[in-house]
Amino acid sequence: MVPGKSTLLKCILGLNKGFTGEITRKEKIGYLPQKSDIQSNFPASITEVVLSGTISNNPKSIFYKKEDKEKAEKIMKELGLWEIRKKCFADLSGGQQQRVLIARALCATQKIIVLDEPTNGLDPTISVQIYDLLKQLKEKHKITILMVSHDIERALKYADKVIEIRDSEMVFEGLPKDFTLGGDKK
Repeated sequence: MVPGKSTLLKCILGLNKGFTGEITRKEKIGYLPQKSDIQSNFPASITEVVLSGTISNNPKSIFYKKEDKEKAEKIMKELGLWEIRKKCFADLSGGQQQRVLIARALCATQKIIVLDEPTNGLDPTISVQIYDLLKQLKEKHKITILMVSHDIERALKYADKVIEIRDSEMVFEGLPKDFTLGGDKK
């Protein structure tokens, strides 16, 4: 038996230790929580939110290093956030907020990012843009993306590997082309 999808992600991140077993992390992990877990009215600028992703790089200091600022700047430019970097996070659209949080996750690491329902509550057009952005980042940076999504059709289009968890049981693990929803043929 495995925990639910979001709970499993939190176990991987070390945020939930209530289960038996062991998870070994060799890399830092960037995390984008489920939209309901994010304070949309957070009164920080885009730059401040993105830079906060670097905190784990230097946990003993309250100041950001020059390298952290340069990394955040580079990522904001790549994700099209540089021109609006001084705007308040709370004033952004849902899609812009997700881009900012993806940038924040990338500041934490460029090896693996974990996303919990990254397109939940977003307009379908914006959802496609977020998936396209994630695909570009994966291909350009060779980054591993682990994502929980209920948007099965879109996830299958973009995923390299799929794991389906239903009622706390893993019912499928394999390639998207081999996946059938609830036993139905595609």
